[in-house]
Amino acid sequence: MTSDQLVILLFDLALVFAAACLIGSLARRVGQPPVIGEIIAGILMGPTLLDGAVGDLLFPPEARPYLTALADVGVALFMFTVGFELDHRLLRGMRRAVTTVSIGSVLPAFGLGVLLAWYLLPDGSAASLLFLGVAMSVTALPVLARILHDRGMTRTPVAALALSSAAVTDAFAWLALAALTVLAGHHGQWRLLLLPVLLALLSALRPAARRLMAHAERTGGSTQRVLALVVPGLLLSAACTEWMGLHFILGAFLFGLLLPKDDLPQIRTEVEDAVHKMGTSLLLPLFFVTAGLKVDLSRIGWDGLGHFALIMLVAMGGKSGGVFLAARLSGLHRPESATLAVLLNSRGLTELVMLSAGLSLGLLDQDLYSLMVLMAVLTTALTGPLLRLVVPRAPAAAEPSPVPAGTGPPPPPS
Repeated sequence: MTSDQLVILLFDLALVFAAACLIGSLARRVGQPPVIGEIIAGILMGPTLLDGAVGDLLFPPEARPYLTALADVGVALFMFTVGFELDHRLLRGMRRAVTTVSIGSVLPAFGLGVLLAWYLLPDGSAASLLFLGVAMSVTALPVLARILHDRGMTRTPVAALALSSAAVTDAFAWLALAALTVLAGHHGQWRLLLLPVLLALLSALRPAARRLMAHAERTGGSTQRVLALVVPGLLLSAACTEWMGLHFILGAFLFGLLLPKDDLPQIRTEVEDAVHKMGTSLLLPLFFVTAGLKVDLSRIGWDGLGHFALIMLVAMGGKSGGVFLAARLSGLHRPESATLAVLLNSRGLTELVMLSAGLSLGLLDQDLYSLMVLMAVLTTALTGPLLRLVVPRAPAAAEPSPVPAGTGPPPPPS
């Protein structure tokens, strides 16, 4: 990197973080997740306005690879936290309801997404058609957790069911992405034979990691030794899956998923906070802005508006309709079923990571990527207002019976 490139990179980083903080705080003031503002900031600085003149001036081509690399590190740290925060205890006592709602959350959206892709991409590969189905079935677990917290619904049975179903849905999405990467025929497929070796190594690491984390939990000591295992481990795991021809986000997610955390509330919280401060709060906004920079809405036209209307219809109808019917079949009352349908339609962060992976793998073209990002922003932005419509009263005042008998809430996550 030359001195001039370094100057441009530092200037762009300052600009990105200032814009993300400013517009993200404005989004928060109007009751939206900050990610909405961060994506809008990227869109405003991208090719949508003035035929890309603003974006080319502020983010010249020589700086973008470095910005993308830093954003990818932020995504890897974020995907680790997604896997690490999945609480297996959420599934206890409510497996049947979680299974039914998860199927309702995935199958209709996936099927309609494949049909939509067949219409929008008549010459698309099988991997592209299936990818759009997977992208339609995603739920943003972190954004969902934040919405539930802001609404004071975290400890309700509906929240536990929503979080559990979102966790199952997202796990399906990342595994499906791995399969689609293979189907897309990317180079080095023989390296996939080493994936069981990676999983075996991660499993073998669990006892040593548990002893180290349990010792830190008992003594209340510094988490530096734990982080010396966690941070290199997640980055190496991400590097391995990328080298195998899979996406690096899968390795980071698997490392977080397989890392022991049950019955270690203190060290678990400290590790989450440290990783969040290390990269998620610093580098993840960079990812959202760079994702927005790739969105070009200036070329949509009337046909594009029609396609976007179909995308929104499939996204909201397939997801919300499937969840509502599945919840009713599970024995939930109509208000709780409607609440679940609204909550699981939030796509946010997870959708953007999925779409960025699809774009980099060649499973989406630029125009469809732009429309899908716009769909992710709109469905996430609508979650709060729709939730206020279906849950007009505070949760404490609502009528009990949010989950069917025999599927009561699990203990609250630590």
